[in-house]
Amino acid sequence: MITESGKVVAEAGNKVWVQTIRQSACTSCAARHGCGQKALASFTAGRANRVLVDNTLGVRVGDEVTVAISESALLAASGLVYALPLLLFVAGALAGHWLSGGAEPAAVAGAVIGMAVGFGFARSRRVGADARYAPRLIRTGTAERDTCL
Repeated sequence: MITESGKVVAEAGNKVWVQTIRQSACTSCAARHGCGQKALASFTAGRANRVLVDNTLGVRVGDEVTVAISESALLAASGLVYALPLLLFVAGALAGHWLSGGAEPAAVAGAVIGMAVGFGFARSRRVGADARYAPRLIRTGTAERDTCL
């Protein structure tokens, strides 16, 4: 389970907006030199991120909470966002090349179409509405140190 501490900043029906700020947990993490999270955190310069989660714990604005997502869900979402468009890019290029008898413009068009289909599927409502990919509240109060990715 990957966790992040945050503060409830707004309520939206039966959901709440949780604001998280990436702390410098990466300095104490054993994988800090090979982890992309440290590089990503340096770009955001500690800016706050907001995530909408189901209010399963009955929290209110101002409460400190911990938000979590499973490693398998993160891995599956990464596959949808990165691997699927790349695979469809290659498949589209090969299909365009094969169907046109070797014409380069058709291979390029097939690659672009394949990648667009991959990104479109990753952004589709059906995938976005899947509860497996949604973060959830796991506890209230001051939480433990953040887990480095």
